[in-house]
Amino acid sequence: MNERLAKYLDGRDYEALTGRLVGWIRDWFRVNGPDSPAVIGISGGKDSSVVAALCREALGRDRVFGVMMPNGVQPDIDVSKDLIRTLGIPGGTVNIQDGYLGLRHAIETGLADDLPGFSRQASINLGPRLRMTTLYAVSQCINGRVVNTSNRSEAYVGYATRWGDSVGDLAPLVRLTVAEVRIVGRILGLPARFVEKAPSDGLSGKTDEDALGFTYEALDTYILTGVCDDPAVKEAIDRKHAANRFKLEPIPSFDPVEEDDFDLK
Repeated sequence: MNERLAKYLDGRDYEALTGRLVGWIRDWFRVNGPDSPAVIGISGGKDSSVVAALCREALGRDRVFGVMMPNGVQPDIDVSKDLIRTLGIPGGTVNIQDGYLGLRHAIETGLADDLPGFSRQASINLGPRLRMTTLYAVSQCINGRVVNTSNRSEAYVGYATRWGDSVGDLAPLVRLTVAEVRIVGRILGLPARFVEKAPSDGLSGKTDEDALGFTYEALDTYILTGVCDDPAVKEAIDRKHAANRFKLEPIPSFDPVEEDDFDLK
């Protein structure tokens, strides 16, 4: 970790922050689902691991339900199973491959004369959207609440699928960077194999950093301190942030009272 980022992190009380975060989750469920379980998509990576551990701390292990959602064969699914065992929470597996292939086939055949083909990006994003559909279906079966697992670093550059992994009923980590999420995970006592695992979407075959084109350390340093030593990386981060800012905004709606119908400020 570079000195600038380390200095910033050392200046904050993450023990206290973790306690507040647990209390925030507990309070949210007290108002919005006092008897409801937290439903979490489990990938075995740091974000879903930390969210599951936070919810177990806030609600108790019996009120956290983990859902593993491979698309066919997921090479690292044993890590997800290990997390569920380690936390002692209930959970299960829903393989989305049949739904994924069926919907893709229906789109390709039903719109064969209208589409140039099924793009790579559409193919990658279809999985997360089906996963979120799965989580809400499971949630409604058990009167649960879906917990989003996105972090601030990914949200800042739009590294999330709109209406896929970008949504949920509450988002405990979306204001914490990757470095901060890892600190919280260690405070919660999660083993390093969950907190330090190289982030991957499990669908594209790339690590998150490969897909982004820069490291989370560089991104977190820029977000938290405003400094990026590499001009090319700074430009890439700024470009992604500007292009994807709409993902963080509410759906634009027409206001019949205002005369200025479309204000881009």
